[in-house]
Amino acid sequence: MEVRAIAINTGISARKIRPLVDMVRGKKVADALTLLKFTPTPKAGVVAKVVKSAAANAENNFQMLPENLKIVSISADESWTMKRQRPRSRGRASPILKRSSRVTVVVAEEEG
Repeated sequence: MEVRAIAINTGISARKIRPLVDMVRGKKVADALTLLKFTPTPKAGVVAKVVKSAAANAENNFQMLPENLKIVSISADESWTMKRQRPRSRGRASPILKRSSRVTVVVAEEEG
């Protein structure tokens, strides 16, 4: 059985989160959390939080053992974009795009 957790509107662009997501894809949950803990970027905390949430959902809602959980799929997709304006010369304006992302983690029990 697959259990998932989603973090929406993270406030970090998907382009910046994707390298972290690729790093932990296919690993056991404990190994993934250890990798993210020692990754020197604050963005790793966002990904770790979603992985912990998926593991907690599996443990509490479906009585799966946390040491047997493996990340089946993980993705970082684009979410909403806040559009702002920056003043420029001669009365013009330039756009500022503040991107956000949605992180989805799916975990399942590892077979034997």
